Amino acid sequence: MLSALDLARRIEAGELTPRAVVALCAQAIAAREKEIGAFAALDLDAARRAAEEPRLASMPLRGLPVAFKDIFDTADFPTQYGSPIYTGYRPRADATAVALTRRAGGNIIGKTVTTEFASLVPSSTRNPRNAAHTPGGSSSGSAAAVAAAMVPIAFGTQTAGSVIRPAAFCGVTGFKPSYRLIPMVGVKDVAWHLDTAGLFGAGVADVAFAAAAILDRDLRVDGASPSAPRIALVRTHLWGQASAAMQNAVESAARIAHAAGARVSDVSLPALLEDAYAAQFIIQDYETFRACAFEYDRHRDRIGKQLREQLDRAAAISADAYDAARRSSSRARKALADTMAEHDVILTPSAPGAAPRGLGGTGDPMFNRLWTLMGAPCINLPGFYEGDLPLGIQIVGRFGRDRAALEAALFVERAIMHKLGN
Repeated sequence: MLSALDLARRIEAGELTPRAVVALCAQAIAAREKEIGAFAALDLDAARRAAEEPRLASMPLRGLPVAFKDIFDTADFPTQYGSPIYTGYRPRADATAVALTRRAGGNIIGKTVTTEFASLVPSSTRNPRNAAHTPGGSSSGSAAAVAAAMVPIAFGTQTAGSVIRPAAFCGVTGFKPSYRLIPMVGVKDVAWHLDTAGLFGAGVADVAFAAAAILDRDLRVDGASPSAPRIALVRTHLWGQASAAMQNAVESAARIAHAAGARVSDVSLPALLEDAYAAQFIIQDYETFRACAFEYDRHRDRIGKQLREQLDRAAAISADAYDAARRSSSRARKALADTMAEHDVILTPSAPGAAPRGLGGTGDPMFNRLWTLMGAPCINLPGFYEGDLPLGIQIVGRFGRDRAALEAALFVERAIMHKLGN
């Protein structure tokens, strides 16, 4: 993988140029894109021309190549939302996150494959770690592109688990910030109370660097050694559905963090959080049916069978049920804040296990839904394996305390790397 922070430092020092980094990406794309299929649109010639801009090397992102999931509107690329309904569609304006990335000196080289309207319907992208396994969804192309060193930074979105799960399956770092920390203007809605933009990179310091540069916020964590965090080991009511290897990875991470100086405590979540987990399904489906109102009403026959049937079922959800689910989620956020009063972050699985074999599904976001609903910052940390496939562990922070969550994740990441030698 390409470390965004390392590349930026080398550009700043004059050891590397933005054009040379584009060449590195182009080399990886030439070697692996045919097998993996990470990109929905790509323009390396335009990226090479953009890299010649003299100011890029002095801008916050140093001219690093960036890719965007194909539900972000882009003026320079088609935006097709993973759907034949939008074949060849060209927006007139960039999504705000795209515009901010350009403003920070990012060189946008292409659009990555998404599932149909960012749903659970599989895409054609393959997992770079093992092409016979799913890369996850719906930000499959972004996670795969970073894992295959095609780009140092890529954007995705998460409505249930679409940043953390593909990051886990592809063995990269995924950062889902607090709800709406990254603007969602100009991004195709899936469920507006859940949709959250996030970043993929090689490591915690890389996604923190990129987020800081794009958002102009104090999010970088590479300046000093992070202090030992207070970690709540949370298995959740779904623990029994995690594979033995995943359970062992989470518990091993807890032991490693404790040995490195972290204070680790076993914590059980209140029942309100279990209720909220069930409410997430209702909120997502109710809002998705409405977010896709135009497509469903005007082009229903061009929506894939699996998503069409999901929307058919969602049509039956009443406003009363939706409102009750929203109230449940509000109560749960308060309960979670109380539960975390004595802890900095939660340690929990990123997924039930390693990436499932086959391309007929994207895996289950069961270990992500609750945290997305809570709006909490989440970071996937690679480092463990089940056979030759990566396993991800998840760090969950407090809402609005993204830098603290990133610092804690960096502490755990370094402890794991020191112990396991990854």
